[in-house]
Amino acid sequence: MSLKISSAATSNLDLFTATVSLDESVPNVASVPQRSPFRYPGGKTWLVPMIRTWLKSKNFRQSELYEIFAGGATVGLTAAFEDLVRKTVLVEYDPQVAAVWHVILGPEWKYLAERIVNFKVTSETVQIELKRTPSSCGELAFQTILRNRVNHGGILAPGVGLIKGGENGKGLKSRWYPDTLYKRISSIAYVSEKIDIIEGDGMEVLKKNSGRADVIFFIDPPYTAAGKKAGRRLYAYNELDHESLFEETSKTNGDFLMTYDNAEGVIDLAKAKNFDFLAVAMKNTHHTNMTELLIGRDLGWARASLHAQGRR
Repeated sequence: MSLKISSAATSNLDLFTATVSLDESVPNVASVPQRSPFRYPGGKTWLVPMIRTWLKSKNFRQSELYEIFAGGATVGLTAAFEDLVRKTVLVEYDPQVAAVWHVILGPEWKYLAERIVNFKVTSETVQIELKRTPSSCGELAFQTILRNRVNHGGILAPGVGLIKGGENGKGLKSRWYPDTLYKRISSIAYVSEKIDIIEGDGMEVLKKNSGRADVIFFIDPPYTAAGKKAGRRLYAYNELDHESLFEETSKTNGDFLMTYDNAEGVIDLAKAKNFDFLAVAMKNTHHTNMTELLIGRDLGWARASLHAQGRR
């Protein structure tokens, strides 16, 4: 059964927001390392300080972290780089995105990094490259990074146009930082023994590993719940049965942390499974202050951390 929730605000949702949302302050992410080669809608850089707190507070150094909707994999990369878990497993259904992770975590990483550095971005070269049919995983990975960097908003879904004016009038070059991308890719390759990639359905991977006590899950699904259409616009693979996701998550033996849009229907799902939930402050890509839900079995660690920061 698929989830159907009204996106209209109600008195219950207003009460919830007034009760658990934070003040106007937003986590300072200026010191958070930028690890991912992707520029992603809904990226989780703002959440990194909370991820560190979660993993450290529960001492998951001997656990495996599964990021079952990997995308840009900010959380998984943080855990791997900072030795917060024994192993990170990225799960990605989109073959374009999965190709990037396959290449970066494999022997072809240098091919991809050097191809990026040597590519000269012009309107003509970009159009030619994006019309080509890639003949290898490496070519698909390069094309995906290029598309992610020159498409409006970094969106990979079909029908999205290219950047026009861009940052400071730089047009297509606005988000094309070849030297930075080379460094990020080479850094990930350096810790690749700590990271695995599974190209497949995150729900199936969740079910398969739910009985393992040594596995924890970070779950950040496409935002198609609560009547939201953003997930359909931003992601090529966005269909998800949210009720089933909550059901399967409730069966896991290991811990988990979910992030979701702050909407009443999502809160209802959390309540139905006796999950703990908390709204935290964040900024979207337009620098608008918003709140997003954290969902877990026990978020006492998060409340304690926020209280210590004076944000509660």
